[in-house]
Amino acid sequence: MRILHTSDWHLGRSFHRENLIGAQAAFVDHLVETVRAERVDVVAVAGDLYDRALPPIDAVRLFGEALARIRDTGARAVLVSGNHDSMVRLAYAAELIDAAGVHLRSSLDGVGQPVIVEDAHGPVAFYGIPYLEPEIVRHHWNLPDRSHATALGHAMDLVRADLATRPAGARSVVLSHAFVVGGEPSDSERDITVGGAAHVPAGVFDGVDYVALGHLHGAQRMAPGVRYSGSPLAYSFSEEHHVKGSWLVELSATGLSGAEFVPAPVPRRIARIRGRIEDLLSEPEWERYTDHWLQVTLTDPVRPGFPMDRLRERFPHALHLDFAPEGGSSDGGVSWAERVAERSEPELVLDFVDWARGTAASPAERRLIETAFEQVRQREAGR
Repeated sequence: MRILHTSDWHLGRSFHRENLIGAQAAFVDHLVETVRAERVDVVAVAGDLYDRALPPIDAVRLFGEALARIRDTGARAVLVSGNHDSMVRLAYAAELIDAAGVHLRSSLDGVGQPVIVEDAHGPVAFYGIPYLEPEIVRHHWNLPDRSHATALGHAMDLVRADLATRPAGARSVVLSHAFVVGGEPSDSERDITVGGAAHVPAGVFDGVDYVALGHLHGAQRMAPGVRYSGSPLAYSFSEEHHVKGSWLVELSATGLSGAEFVPAPVPRRIARIRGRIEDLLSEPEWERYTDHWLQVTLTDPVRPGFPMDRLRERFPHALHLDFAPEGGSSDGGVSWAERVAERSEPELVLDFVDWARGTAASPAERRLIETAFEQVRQREAGR
């Protein structure tokens, strides 16, 4: 059996206000082409299908199209909800769409009840474990504490209990949305820490042939049969070195026989660069970044005037700007309270103009600011 393991689509998400729906649609095209070319039997999507519980209309439309196109290939689809999804909304009509070969597992009541898919060697049991919110799970299953390890441990007990009723050597796949110990996070995952217990050990999944993980956005192998596919697109600059894609997993008659990574298309490369603005704008070494989405850190001792406007003349896709002056802060280590002590309101505004623009306000601008504050004081006094 051939399984394509993917996760963390985050349909409807943007990248620093850049709309990604076109790039996400291109990934769906790539996914469907891979399913056809590689004769995939099951597409396993391990959560965070949407970026938020109430996704925008175009994201819902793309999700529906993706499922229909996967089914048109003849493949089945097994999906679980992630921490960005709404369990209740995704679980709606799940029993009805099961008949179409699309199996959405987004309910605690369904944990331990597999989707059975047959191949030439017999049945494979797919167990969907949606993201388990510890506080909700603790009450639902009457657990002793509200840690992720306890919640997922109980879910896997239910899985193993069902497996024990099946013939010896029965093959099994688990889909789970969780943070496994040792996984490398990025800046774009939502924190799921509960009382300092966000991580679960990889050993909690012992006893199954393959575990398709979701949540962390970098593709990584936690054990031979326990892997993250990562997100199909970069959703933060911390992912600049990620290779995005999916795992093409092969199950033989006796279990896992191999897994090959299938890279996804890159709509636009991302990078983080730093330096003085004049160097970034003039040095040839930075030319290769002109078509990237960029996070730029300027190291000029004094903040330059209109920095983003100037940077975009060379780097039209610069999206985020930071400042890290060489030698540390240009304020000499003086605290904010000390800097503003005994400064009038107009003087604070003038200080901001000087900081933001890199040049002091002109006499006319100074008079305008002082006049504005005076008018405000007069209006307040007349109330």
